Amino acid sequence: MAAKKVALVTGAGTGVGRAAALALMKEGYAVVLAGRRIEMLEAVAAEGAQTPGESLTVSADVGDPASIKALFAKTKEQYGRLDLLFNNAGIGAPAMPIEEIPLDKWQAVVATNFTGVFLCTQEAIKIMKAQNPRGGRIINNGSISAHTPRPGAAAYTATKHAVTGLTKQTALDCRGTDICCGQIDIGNAATPLTDRMVQGEGVLQPDGSKKIEARMAADDVGRFSSLSLVFLPQIFLKRRLSGRRHIGGEELVNRPGL
Repeated sequence: MAAKKVALVTGAGTGVGRAAALALMKEGYAVVLAGRRIEMLEAVAAEGAQTPGESLTVSADVGDPASIKALFAKTKEQYGRLDLLFNNAGIGAPAMPIEEIPLDKWQAVVATNFTGVFLCTQEAIKIMKAQNPRGGRIINNGSISAHTPRPGAAAYTATKHAVTGLTKQTALDCRGTDICCGQIDIGNAATPLTDRMVQGEGVLQPDGSKKIEARMAADDVGRFSSLSLVFLPQIFLKRRLSGRRHIGGEELVNRPGL
């Protein structure tokens, strides 16, 4: 029997990460469930115990470089390889004008949403280049905010634009190593991060009004995410085989109404 493929999902305890991890386990993956709250990870592991896959729970904070190194060391120790990384973990900040954002709030969002993605990508590439067979897939969870900003969300918007740049650079720099990198840009998944969109008067709009916004079921988004993990590299390969000038770093957009 062929060995299970190994995936690592950050922010796997809730929302999109949870749904994507379960979808991957249903496809037979061994999934490393990474997140800050071990009890949430263990609940996901218990739910996935009836699938063809398996899981390993690791308490990790992607805002902490030492925690990231320990996470990937544990993954390599347990499974010996890594076939897929889903950089999913992210945080937001209270909406406020740019000039009022405290530096510590800005730095916290950057550390988790961007620096953490960079450091996880580094560690994944090291494993993927050295393993046999070589290669793997890296998928970054961007956001619709990587295309259109939301009022008062400078830190979140800036980090998601930065992730898009890192996705494209990773795809370019990993050419010739059998490592593919792509991105999914999700809008308004029904997770704790977007609960404020359906509470009270809703959230601030560009015209200054507040409105309730539609959201998508996180489980559906998770299934979309797991499919993107399979098909983004195939899209990249087809474009290369077609002879088109293209650096990779494909983005798939998923938002209400699409």
